[in-house]
Amino acid sequence: MPTAPRPEFVFFDLGNVLAFFDRERALRQMAAVAGCTPEAAAAAIASGNLQVELECGRIGWPAFHQEFSRLTGSTSDPAALADAASDMFTLNVGMLPVIAGLERSGVRIGLLSNTCAVHWEHLLAKRYAVIPGNSSSIVLSHEAGCMKPHPEIYRIAAQAAGVEPAKIFFCDDISAHVQAAQEAGWDAVLFESAVGLADALDRRGINLGL
Repeated sequence: MPTAPRPEFVFFDLGNVLAFFDRERALRQMAAVAGCTPEAAAAAIASGNLQVELECGRIGWPAFHQEFSRLTGSTSDPAALADAASDMFTLNVGMLPVIAGLERSGVRIGLLSNTCAVHWEHLLAKRYAVIPGNSSSIVLSHEAGCMKPHPEIYRIAAQAAGVEPAKIFFCDDISAHVQAAQEAGWDAVLFESAVGLADALDRRGINLGL
C-alpha cells in the first residue's frame, strides 16, 4: 500500500541522476587544450567563480573562455575548450526502465538542473533517449538565472510544471538541493540509485511495472 501521496509531476536532477559526470576528466581535458595543469584549470574556475557565473547565465561561454585564459595564462580555441569541458558525461542506463515506467503510468516528468549552455548542448548532441526525452518541463539554471538550492528556481519549476508544490516529486543527488525542495513544499528524496528511486515511487503509489 502507498505510504505517501501520489505525485502528479516528477522532476529529475540531471547530473549524477540521469547522466553521470566526471569533473576530473573535464579538468584534465581542459588543461590539455589550454596547455596548463589540471590544478591550474581548477584554481582558475574556483577563484573566478566562473562555474557559478556560467551556470547562472550571468556570463556566456566567450566570457568564460576569456577569463579562464587570463587566469591560467593560456591560449586556446574556445570551441575546443568547450568540447573538453563538456565531454565528461555517461548515461545512467539504470534510469531507463524507471523513466519508461513513469511514462507508462501517465505521470508527467521534467528536468531541473544546475547546468550551463555548453554542457546542455553537448548532452543534446549525444542524442540520449531520455535527455530531454518526453520531459514536459525543462528548467535549467543558466536559463532561469538562478541555481539550486536558491528558492527561486523551485518556484520557477513549480510554475513550469503547472501543479501545486505538494504534488511535485523530486530527486537529486545533493542533500542541500533536496532540503531546499522540501522547504519549497515539494516531496523530495536524495537520489542514491535507480532501484532506490523505484522503491520511493512505489511507496507513492506509482507502479513502474518493474
